[in-house]
Amino acid sequence: KTSMDELPQLFNIFKGDMAVVGPRPALWNQFDLIELRDKNGSSSVRPGLTGLAQISGRDELEISVKAALDGQYAQHITFGEDCRIFFATIFSVLRHDGIQEGKQK
Repeated sequence: KTSMDELPQLFNIFKGDMAVVGPRPALWNQFDLIELRDKNGSSSVRPGLTGLAQISGRDELEISVKAALDGQYAQHITFGEDCRIFFATIFSVLRHDGIQEGKQK
């Protein structure tokens, strides 16, 4: 819920393997997401701790929507947009927006 499990990725940011903002790394078995990212060019962008898909719905989004948002981000990377996504992430995490795992039905 709090996304605390993401904190070890700060090490990858300090190493330069990841950015603070960018498309979230795909899991090794998310072949459909990887293929869509390859097609829209977002796989060439350094992965990030948070991204446009995370502030737009997180777990609630279909793979095709996540990939489209990643592509949109990759085509329009700006410092201002990164700042907007960063601060929107803080509010999203505090409100537990878009989380499906462990959700009561």
